[in-house]
Amino acid sequence: MPTYKYKVMDHKGQKIEAVFKANSRNEVLAMIEDNNYYPIEIKEVLEREQKDLFESFEKVKTKDLYIFCRQFYTMINAGANIANALDVLKKQTENKKLKKSLYEVHDDLQKGVALSDSLSKHKDVFPDLLINMINTGEVSGNLDTIMNRMASHFEKENKINNQLKSAMVYPMVLGALSVVIVIFLLTFIMPTFTGMFTSSGVALPAPTRIIMEISQFVQTKWYILIAVIGGAIYGMKSYVKTPQGRLSIDGLKLKLPIIKDITEKAIVSRFTRTLSTVIASGVPLVQALEVVQKVVGNKVAENALEKIKEKVVRGVSLAEALGVEVIFPEMLHSMIKIGEESGSLDDILDKTANFYDEELETSLKKMTTMIEPLMIIVMGVIIGFIVIAMMLPIFDMTKTVQ
Repeated sequence: MPTYKYKVMDHKGQKIEAVFKANSRNEVLAMIEDNNYYPIEIKEVLEREQKDLFESFEKVKTKDLYIFCRQFYTMINAGANIANALDVLKKQTENKKLKKSLYEVHDDLQKGVALSDSLSKHKDVFPDLLINMINTGEVSGNLDTIMNRMASHFEKENKINNQLKSAMVYPMVLGALSVVIVIFLLTFIMPTFTGMFTSSGVALPAPTRIIMEISQFVQTKWYILIAVIGGAIYGMKSYVKTPQGRLSIDGLKLKLPIIKDITEKAIVSRFTRTLSTVIASGVPLVQALEVVQKVVGNKVAENALEKIKEKVVRGVSLAEALGVEVIFPEMLHSMIKIGEESGSLDDILDKTANFYDEELETSLKKMTTMIEPLMIIVMGVIIGFIVIAMMLPIFDMTKTVQ
């Protein structure tokens, strides 16, 4: 569908410039007349934007959604209508994928499409939670309040995500450094000693022979090693994308000693924060649980929430339904029970979410503290084994000479 750039004047005499997708120039004129604008200029844009080579790889992060919601709230709370707010946001948004989607959403709004319906066409950009909440805001007439809550929600979610990523930076850097050092020793240092060991005629110890074989393989058949590693990574990613694969990986996260505690707290944090936001916006509990299922980030937790939702539909209280699922801690059952009895479930959930956010941060720091020395020990053992394997024949040669 062609894109047209138009310039119009409103009833106050202010000039407005924007773009609009339409089948013809007459369709653009009809839209302008429907909005009571006076047309000044209309021209077809042959190519509104050059396709960025990396655009397909760019992702809309939680930070981008937080900024979008916060700016959107600020503008509509100040009195701007939705179309004008989006017209401003689409021009100043830095993320290209989000910018492209906002252009298309703005075009839909000018055609009379509801905001939530337009956003639902871009589910790879806007999560179901945001779409459902905006739909609720449109129906209830408190879209500004909804956007403020969603901004706070995504801000906290972004903080948690950053903490999780930061906790893994040091182990990943240390692990990568270890691999580089091992490859350097096997490909550059070990070959220097290999010729000397072979010509000496000294019987080589088992560790030295093992390292020499590995060094020879890395030097001559490195492409096989790369192919195996690449195939393993591709196979793992493909497996994780399957329902059974995701269920297995997510179940493993809830069993591994160090990761288990962090995974459980992250699930509870997302569950309580999202449920609090949705319920506070007036969404019924059953529908709220359906929304929460999609954001907990763990298939095992999703299945547990499906069982909880079915029990709630049958009339069981949320606290009682949660009590059966071992994935949720006892403290959460007690807090939700208090919230249900006092009629302040959303407020209790919000306070619980803040508590688990702090607990998660503490657990992440503990994990980092434990992993650092563990990684150093592992790296020291591997490099130490290689160095000792290279030095053992030298000691034997020295004894022979003596």
